[in-house]
Amino acid sequence: MSRVLFLLLLAGCAGGTAVTGADEVVGAEGVRVHYPAGWGHRITLRCSGDWDRAIETTWTADDVWVASVPAGSRCKPLLDDERWSVGPNYPAGDVWPHFWHTAGAVSRTEIGGRGVWLYRPPSYDENARQTYPVVYMHDGQNLFDDRASFGGISWNVGGAMDEGIERGTIAEALVVGVENTAARMDEYTPVGDAEYGGGKAAAYLALLVDVVKPGIDAGGRTKADAAHTAIVGSSLGGLVSVWAGLARPDVFGLVGALSPSTWWADGWLVGQSEAATPRISRLYLDSGNAGTSGDDVVNTARLAAVWRTKPVALSYVVQDGASHSETWWRQRIGGALDFLLQ
Repeated sequence: MSRVLFLLLLAGCAGGTAVTGADEVVGAEGVRVHYPAGWGHRITLRCSGDWDRAIETTWTADDVWVASVPAGSRCKPLLDDERWSVGPNYPAGDVWPHFWHTAGAVSRTEIGGRGVWLYRPPSYDENARQTYPVVYMHDGQNLFDDRASFGGISWNVGGAMDEGIERGTIAEALVVGVENTAARMDEYTPVGDAEYGGGKAAAYLALLVDVVKPGIDAGGRTKADAAHTAIVGSSLGGLVSVWAGLARPDVFGLVGALSPSTWWADGWLVGQSEAATPRISRLYLDSGNAGTSGDDVVNTARLAAVWRTKPVALSYVVQDGASHSETWWRQRIGGALDFLLQ
């Protein structure tokens, strides 16, 4: 036997009168808790309005526990009516809880000869029936570990994910950080620039789509469709992310670009965006406005203005006083993930 739950905010953990899942609840909404609790265990719910009252759930096939709760309730699953699930309180619907893990795990591997960092969310090793969106990011060395990061400051992506998951503002997801190489400028630029060269991003995109993504999806725990697949990067990584959304919207439906190098090749990306009929669903753009380059705020504002005319959910942020570095991207990545993983 098994069980399921979702993440819901803390509220006292007292005993109380149990109400069975079969009881009739006026104005009820259904909750389906997905959790492999194991034989001999049970799942209960405690809900807003009466946290002292335990609502029993009924086990059904595939480790789904069902119950009716008062309409508008926000509930938290409990294992054996003793251990509260980790995270926030959730509304009715499908809930995928975890009880024992408060942080995700980061590891490094190689796929197709390229170094790849992988963040697995807190529930990953506990709730084996859950599947996850995937966020693909560039400059993998800079994302998780200060010791590996350029300049000694990482984006702290794992910390941003853990905090957002705990608050309930970021959906649990896998994050895949693909390392850069000495060919970074070539790989992250779709066309050449008169001064800097580059222009070999098509091969890099093929690596992501044809090698790295199939390697990640082979684990069988991903939501592999474009609606649940994001691509996110900064600087030239932001440039290549927006272009990837234009070139392969069938793969990447969610795009994040922090301080994109919109100036590249005389603003080539602005023109490409103007001409496109995009099929992505969400786009996050940002920049600072300080430092010697002003973080390219003028060109990125032009890019955002173009995307405002498109049928795409857009978030555009300018961080006052921020310049072009990991220090500032670390501060903004949580907001980017909040927006993309909704």
